[in-house]
Amino acid sequence: MLNIRPLLFILGVFLSTLTAFMFIPLLFALLYGEETVGAFMIASLATGTCASACMHQGQSQNLRLNIRDMFLLTSLTWLIVSLFAAMPFTLYHGINYTDAFFETMSGITTTGSTVLSGLDSMDHSILIWRSLLQWMGGIGFIVMAVAILPFLNVGGMRLFRTESSDWSDKAVPRTQDMAKHLFYVYIALTVLCGIAYHAAGMNWFQAINHAMTTLSTGGYSTSDSSMAAFSHQAHWVGTLFMAAGGLPLLMFVHMISQRSMRIWNDDQVKGYLWFLLFVSCGLAFWLWQGHDMTPADALRLASFNVVSVVTTTGYGLTDYTAWGALANVAFLFLMFAGSCSGSTSGGIKIFRFQIAISIMREQLKQQFHPNGVFKERYNGRSITEDIVRSLVTFILLFLVVIVLLSVILVMTGLDPTTSFTGAVTAVTNVGPGLGPVIGPAGNFSTLPDIAKWALAIGMLLGRLEILTVAVLLHPNFWKY
Repeated sequence: MLNIRPLLFILGVFLSTLTAFMFIPLLFALLYGEETVGAFMIASLATGTCASACMHQGQSQNLRLNIRDMFLLTSLTWLIVSLFAAMPFTLYHGINYTDAFFETMSGITTTGSTVLSGLDSMDHSILIWRSLLQWMGGIGFIVMAVAILPFLNVGGMRLFRTESSDWSDKAVPRTQDMAKHLFYVYIALTVLCGIAYHAAGMNWFQAINHAMTTLSTGGYSTSDSSMAAFSHQAHWVGTLFMAAGGLPLLMFVHMISQRSMRIWNDDQVKGYLWFLLFVSCGLAFWLWQGHDMTPADALRLASFNVVSVVTTTGYGLTDYTAWGALANVAFLFLMFAGSCSGSTSGGIKIFRFQIAISIMREQLKQQFHPNGVFKERYNGRSITEDIVRSLVTFILLFLVVIVLLSVILVMTGLDPTTSFTGAVTAVTNVGPGLGPVIGPAGNFSTLPDIAKWALAIGMLLGRLEILTVAVLLHPNFWKY
């Protein structure tokens, strides 16, 4: 039986936190005398009222949650928070609720797809709200990926289970401490990123916004030109901190608290950094040789765009689809990659590819030595059968969702390129797709409303690692 009262109480806590964050853009609206003052006042009042009602109805001395509760709470939290967070957009002139929800879901899942244009002249309060949504979504996913998903064994993530991934009474203080330390490191990295952006030529408002959307690997910008509107130095700052956002944040916590450089010995981190280096240098060489660029420009453009797509940030710097067929194919495959588990990025994640390679290597050894016993390990831990099953199930569902979403988009009248890459970019939480409509130089505003709702659901499924939501559709989940 589901524990309804604790679920309501925790949802109320999340909504009250959202209410508190709404006061930040409200202050900007008041400071700049913008018309959005009323929108944020109404939204914060409605959200705060619902938060109070949920907390009042959910008051209980027993806040223990079982596995079923955690699956439901994880999905409900992201959905309900997005429904309320969309209110300022829909109360803002010219934005219907479909566009508002799409923009919000894209923000909270750190996808970065947008239906808005005219960002350079848009109200400061709306711009800061978009950035805050991505910043909140980034830290929210990190905590979920470190403390919840390994416990639920989603997509092979049990490999990353720690003593904090245990929801017994004894582990709750450790979980709270872990979340607190992750939050402090996340803030520190955001501040450093903002200072670096300001030093690279951005004004403080631009620097703050881009710092939040860089560390969260979200990709929202304050300009329609995205990062192309800023200096070359800002591009290198973005590349560095996007790459940092793709690293496991818990590793930074360990590095600081234990004064250990263990982060550089982690198989996942090494694989991720070598992958970025190899692809960036390879693409930079290709641009230098075939597209009349200087080595410096080729390396800057290649590195920024590769890191942006691999970390699923989705910043626009140049239309890389104009680089030719090789670049189009390369970036299509890079959309699937993702970076590290426990980071803010989406995608399949590097560790899953590494485990798949280990399994393949084990199978090849078995072919040559049928009677041999081979047991592959990852980061010093055995790759057990339940991890393999979870991994295979995740990847299969990942591909099935992309196919189904592509079919739905084609049925709305979109062309195959837009439909397929739109489905991929939604489920992987990358942001831009390929083609003239939703490519790096395009926008999602012209898509039919049905397509926007379908893509918003795809973003949620991708952000929650699919299995977390898929289990709710199984009849046995609701039987007991």
